[in-house]
Amino acid sequence: MRPLRKALDRLHPLFGKGGKLEKFYPAYEAIDTFLYTPGEITKGASHVRDAMDLKRMMITVVAALTPCILMAMVNTGYQANLALETLGKAANPAALADEGWRYALMNAIGVGYNSGNLFYNFVHGALYFVPVFLVCNIVGGTWEGIFATVRKHEINEGFLVTGMLFPLTLPPTIPLWQVAVGISFGVVIGKEVFGGTGKNFLNPALTARAFLYFAYPAQISGDIVWTAADGFSGATPLGAAAAGGMSAVAETWGQAFLGTMQGSMGETSALACLIGAIVLIATGVGSWRIMAGVLIGALGLSTLLWAIGSEKNFMFEMNPMWHLVVGGFAFGTVFMATDPVSAAMTQTGKWVYGVLIGVMTILIRVINPAFPEGIMLAILFGNVFAPVIDHYVLKANIKRRLIRTSA
Repeated sequence: MRPLRKALDRLHPLFGKGGKLEKFYPAYEAIDTFLYTPGEITKGASHVRDAMDLKRMMITVVAALTPCILMAMVNTGYQANLALETLGKAANPAALADEGWRYALMNAIGVGYNSGNLFYNFVHGALYFVPVFLVCNIVGGTWEGIFATVRKHEINEGFLVTGMLFPLTLPPTIPLWQVAVGISFGVVIGKEVFGGTGKNFLNPALTARAFLYFAYPAQISGDIVWTAADGFSGATPLGAAAAGGMSAVAETWGQAFLGTMQGSMGETSALACLIGAIVLIATGVGSWRIMAGVLIGALGLSTLLWAIGSEKNFMFEMNPMWHLVVGGFAFGTVFMATDPVSAAMTQTGKWVYGVLIGVMTILIRVINPAFPEGIMLAILFGNVFAPVIDHYVLKANIKRRLIRTSA
């Protein structure tokens, strides 16, 4: 790595102040600090005791997302191969022509469409996930670079997480041009117009997904978008439950927990999200108070509604434990609700913020069966109210201290 370090040092004068490429210093700085520790570091004793910086925090989140990423590729391929077997296309080269370049590539490397083969599933799923991931990061990273260049500040690592979260929330069949439009909206409107990383009050990845949901609902909802097989239609467990009750759900609770079901690429596995939660809590990056608050709010209201029941609304009969493993609940609770920028900051506020999101999720899912998935809108709702929650928590603290000191 020493030759690379020397090469970057030789290029520094070109991008530094007064250099010919001064305007592009943010791009150089982003590459340099991504590969190496920044040169401006504290040499002596420092009053800062915590070694956690933005780069390390974002890398920790990406590491915690690794199980979801792997499961996204495995389950996407598994669902596609299973559907092709169901349709009778798996062993029919003529029928597989719908796969286009993916079929040609899989055929060239000797990969088949057997849902029982883990490697085949992984490769097939990767051919859907990786293009979405690349488009998201190339387009979103370009917007980050443009704003950093215009504002003359460094490109920070905040986009690493947005560029990883957003692809995981999308169905495998999403058109790539919509991925580009969505991430552009999330980065520019959801973050950069407010000043960039650390100043946005909405989660950029969720802002991008919400934009796609309302702008292009046919490509991000319904029964035909969740499985990458032409001609196959299948509902998610939430969609099936909303339409016909729990008897219409084909999966078992164990399958839902593991993640072998239809849904957004990286949101199906509660197990993968649980592993990520352990990593985030152990490293202090994710707030356990927010996660616990979401669980308390969701379990509390869903238990109440389940006990009340309804003859007209099928969602009332969903067991509270099912709410935890279907849809994007686990993924949103662990990775979206705990966003340190858009979430509540105070310790008490985190509990209130989490409970609010959990309650809103169940309200949207159960009371409004036309929109069975509620975690996305619930978190955005919580983002909007987070400053208000913190404001009143601080006011209450100040009031208590004034009473205590005046006594």
